[in-house]
Amino acid sequence: MVHALTQDSTAPTPHDILKTVFGYDTFRGQQEEIIDTIMRGESCCVLMPTGAGKSLCYQIPALCRPGTAIVVSPLIALMQDQVATLRELGVRAAMLNSALDGQDIQATVDAAKRGEIDILYMAPERLMTGPMLALLDSIEIALLAVDEAHCVSQWGHDFRPEYRDIALLRQRFPDIPCIAVTATADAPTRRDIMQHLDLPQIFVAGFDRPNITYEVTVKDNARKQLLDFLESRPPGESGIIYCLSRKKTEETAAWLREKKFTALPYHAGLPKDVRAQNQERFLKDEGIIIVATIAFGMGIDKPDVRFVAHLDLPANIESYYQETGRAGRDGLPSVAWMTYGMQDVALRRHMIESSDTPDEQKRVEHQKLTALLGYCEAATCRRQILLNYFGDDSQPCGNCDTCTRPPETIDGTVPAQKLLSCIYRTGQLFGAKHVIDVLLGADTEGINKHRHKDVSTYGIGTEYSRPAWQSFLRQLVGTGLLKVDFENHNGLKITQDGVKFLKDSAPLALRLPREKARRSTKSIPPILENPADDALFQKLKALRLEIAKAGNLPPYVIFHDKTLQAMAVQKPTNIYECSQIPGVGSSKLEKYAPRFISLIQEELSAMDS
Repeated sequence: MVHALTQDSTAPTPHDILKTVFGYDTFRGQQEEIIDTIMRGESCCVLMPTGAGKSLCYQIPALCRPGTAIVVSPLIALMQDQVATLRELGVRAAMLNSALDGQDIQATVDAAKRGEIDILYMAPERLMTGPMLALLDSIEIALLAVDEAHCVSQWGHDFRPEYRDIALLRQRFPDIPCIAVTATADAPTRRDIMQHLDLPQIFVAGFDRPNITYEVTVKDNARKQLLDFLESRPPGESGIIYCLSRKKTEETAAWLREKKFTALPYHAGLPKDVRAQNQERFLKDEGIIIVATIAFGMGIDKPDVRFVAHLDLPANIESYYQETGRAGRDGLPSVAWMTYGMQDVALRRHMIESSDTPDEQKRVEHQKLTALLGYCEAATCRRQILLNYFGDDSQPCGNCDTCTRPPETIDGTVPAQKLLSCIYRTGQLFGAKHVIDVLLGADTEGINKHRHKDVSTYGIGTEYSRPAWQSFLRQLVGTGLLKVDFENHNGLKITQDGVKFLKDSAPLALRLPREKARRSTKSIPPILENPADDALFQKLKALRLEIAKAGNLPPYVIFHDKTLQAMAVQKPTNIYECSQIPGVGSSKLEKYAPRFISLIQEELSAMDS
């Protein structure tokens, strides 16, 4: 087991811990600088993209500094996953939360008092309780780590009031270094975190996830579009599909099972034991698709999620970034796919307006939703828009749908004027279909009933197709020139910005819709270029799954896919060679490496014979 520094032992260095415990030779990005800051006893805030190694920034100092590191974590599932992973690495990790019975809690408290725990995870609700404060007063604290730190901020997309109590803990232990880490925080959220937790410095490691391909498509037949997407993927992948409603998650999961996918629902309305069972299957089996509301996923650290799909529009860019960030945490190629329509926009606007939040908060939420719509309707690189939102600059990525298949754009000033004028002439009472019928000069019952053949905008839009007008409408809603009156039959209304646009005739670029095209069904290339390496990788995965099931562990806790791929390519045949594979630390080298080495030796012998 890994032990923290005691008075009778020599302190391990961060590099020692990185190699012997975690199995890596070098730090990535700003990890070393952040760790050195904590080692000096200083506090900081860390923004680092998912999969870039945020946890190591507090786990390594926790194993180098004397005492027990306290990690505040928002979800039981996250704690369980982190503790299981650390224990497999030989680290003395434990947790305190409501999932434990009184006996287990007392055993953990006693172990902490005896100095037998290096990293202790706890729920924010427990921080300021009498028993917890008594425990913290009685032990040596190595550091305080705040995971998912955006929960601290009232401007964060996932604000949790109980997280505000962490400031009281900072005041109680002012000399203990504090590190607050998150992958998702815009500028106001960052300032709020730093001010509330009294953090003197911030490390911003960037937000780019270059291994994720971003794809957005307009809703036509959402289920068929989803099926086309899934059928274009290699078989047996793990993925997450997000839906807005509980009913839709269950219906979509059932439909996918009919289509021979292993799909399970997850939402807060399911019985607790069903939720736990479905989550456990997702973590411990391979090839499981979870269909979920946003109740699922925060803190889920499964590294081999190969896709995240959205069947409905997320609340804002922060939510979208965090949810899509659950794909490809191991750094291997993954996809973020989304389909959305104007009804999604209208529903999101309605949810904001009908909430009990203060007007200022509603204004912020509307702005954030508008930013997300700008991303959806973009004619330029999606990654650039996403990163610019968080203050990162980037060049066109070549790895999103708008880069690989650039949409056609037009000067949309005149079409936008026609749309807004038609909505005005028809009384700002009608939905998209009726307005487009008027522009196209259709002969419908509604047009005849309301005598809309007599308005000046009747038939003035025949130069564009119905799909084009539908796209223009979405873009005008996205840019805030139009809004949907959700409570009055989804009637389209012109905003103040729309009125100003009509008066000023400012230039406006609009994107033309793509021609419908079925996704490519060409054969999927193997994960590794060399077929023999790929075949060995699949056998190593099968062995990993066998070991994981025997130990009742998620397979990635044994070894990540990236580590198995390196084994398949480098083919280590002894303990020393295996120790040079990234991700193979001393504990795993002793526990698991011999069986993987044996399999590799067998395969090499079979090749030679």
